[in-house]
Amino acid sequence: MRSVPGGRVPRHRSDAVAAAARSAAPNPTEVTDIIPFSEFGPLDDAAGFSDHPFDDAAAAVLSAPELDDLTDTDNMPVLQLAFPRGGYPSEYLYPNGAAGMPARRGRHRSQPASAVKSRVMIAAMAAGAAAAAAHAATHPSGDTVARPAVLAASKTTLNDTTTTTSSRGMQMITVKAAANVVVHNEELAKGVAFAQERAEREARLQRPLFVAPTQGAFTSNFGYRWGVLHAGIDIANAIGTPILAASDGVVIESGASAGYGMLVKVRHSDGTVTLYGHINRSLVSVGERVMAGDQIAEMGNRGYSTGPHLHFEVLQNGTSRIDPASWLAKRGINFA
Repeated sequence: MRSVPGGRVPRHRSDAVAAAARSAAPNPTEVTDIIPFSEFGPLDDAAGFSDHPFDDAAAAVLSAPELDDLTDTDNMPVLQLAFPRGGYPSEYLYPNGAAGMPARRGRHRSQPASAVKSRVMIAAMAAGAAAAAAHAATHPSGDTVARPAVLAASKTTLNDTTTTTSSRGMQMITVKAAANVVVHNEELAKGVAFAQERAEREARLQRPLFVAPTQGAFTSNFGYRWGVLHAGIDIANAIGTPILAASDGVVIESGASAGYGMLVKVRHSDGTVTLYGHINRSLVSVGERVMAGDQIAEMGNRGYSTGPHLHFEVLQNGTSRIDPASWLAKRGINFA
């Protein structure tokens, strides 16, 4: 650059430099304060930090212990352990013989007590095995020892028992069976009889209270004919057709009878008597109790009869003859 006498720079050049310096200076609104502080000290101790115009709320936030790791309550102090009573042994404090103490020397490893016990146990087991072998040699498997067996629970002797000792020392005890076959068979027979009786009782309860005395063709009704009262109804069918008790009752007559040839009479619980005439054969006896539907006779052609049929009568209170068809109809049985 060209100099001017006297060492001064021309004025027009100095003005240009000053203008360039002013244009490079930052705007005051863009200035950022750089505050140096130590990360190991409180924030309010930073140089120049407390001089900033913060209000009390902002200062309380900056000094809050939650933001400062140095005052964190999670960093618990180190717990000092207590020394054992009497102090540590010298060989632990000075393992290498420091401070005039002898150095710790290695010692031979001593055998634990469990190994000794194991060897003693193995020796005892070997001695027991030898004794068992000697006993088996002197007592063959076929020998039978005649001594009574004793129960460990009650310390009582079992009768009728035999103890057999095998070659391996196992004892087989034969005990008499506790179950008695006779008693068992008796209990079984009682159970079967009870089951059969119960089944019969349930079957009787399921039976209807009244049934038709027989099956066949209705040939004659109740009323007068040829000037004589026909006191029953006639039902024709083949000889041997089953005749049934019309209701529950007790047999009061069974056998031969004039006019009917042979008959059966049954008295019921209300005093009514039913009569079954001209039968071929009676299957019940006097005093026998029958249920509705039980067969009591067979259809026949005995007495004054024009063909095989059943003459059925109903005697109210045992004396008054009524129409059997109406009596059966009231009980749900119709022949029409």
